Amino acid sequence: MTFRGSTQLTLDGKGRLAIPARYRERLSAQCGGHLMLTVDPTNGCLLLYPYPEFEALERQINSLPGMHPLTQQLKMLVVGSAEEVEPDATGRILIPPLLRKFAQLEKGVVLVGQGNKFALWSETVWQAKLDAAAQLPEMLAAAAQNGTLPEELKDFTL
Repeated sequence: MTFRGSTQLTLDGKGRLAIPARYRERLSAQCGGHLMLTVDPTNGCLLLYPYPEFEALERQINSLPGMHPLTQQLKMLVVGSAEEVEPDATGRILIPPLLRKFAQLEKGVVLVGQGNKFALWSETVWQAKLDAAAQLPEMLAAAAQNGTLPEELKDFTL
């Protein structure tokens, strides 16, 4: 199943977030509503996975060289911060306080489809990401000029 688009949501006073109805049925069919929430150490947001997708990620992380410091960091952050969450009867999930703090989640939150998972962003941080996206054409041109543009992006068009 592919998750796309973005939805502005609101955290309630207890740190609960309502999963949009359009995703609830798919999540229920895919994983019985059993979800995993963890940090994205590269972007400062949270990642919300259907349980089977998180298990695949966890296997991938656990197959990395265990003694490498970067692997240890990755395991500590992604696996060590993972929390099982299940929607309540009204489709809300509880975002634990430590994870809310990590992603700077307060009242306004944006749920962004990422294909096999969702990203949860602070509304202000997400808006800053969108504002910065206006610089993408210049960034791509500069990378092409200095030879750092990945081969896969050279002929990429939207």
